[in-house]
Amino acid sequence: MANKRETHCNNQVDTFAEALATARQMQQNWLTYGVDFVNIYVEDVEGDWLETWGHGEILGNSQLDAIKEFLVSNDSVAVKVREDLKERSLFDFAVKLEESWKIPETNDRLSAVRNLLAGEENSINTDDLRLLDLASTLLVKLAEIL
Repeated sequence: MANKRETHCNNQVDTFAEALATARQMQQNWLTYGVDFVNIYVEDVEGDWLETWGHGEILGNSQLDAIKEFLVSNDSVAVKVREDLKERSLFDFAVKLEESWKIPETNDRLSAVRNLLAGEENSINTDDLRLLDLASTLLVKLAEIL
């Protein structure tokens, strides 16, 4: 048992040493080349990669747009969801809901949406029929609009 712990600690030390060596090399390149050191680490530095980073996943996503529009609508299910979310971010919920929609198995998708409605800080009572009912109704509405 002690041997496994030593191996695990040695692996962590090795990983940390590699990360530290990489950081030191990057710092040395910065000192040597100035701001131009970024050319060593980033392809197409002059391009618009920074401005468009991550946009492909969120912007232009028609499913996410439809979910966001639904969640801010006056539909009774959307109103219940907003009431249930309270102070939580509606946008974050929409992004996670869109991710949950991609789960192929119906029961797994229902569980994911129920957990999403419950929130990370809340302990989930698997017998909570209200959350299960809301999750089920929400999935039916999403099936209609997507």
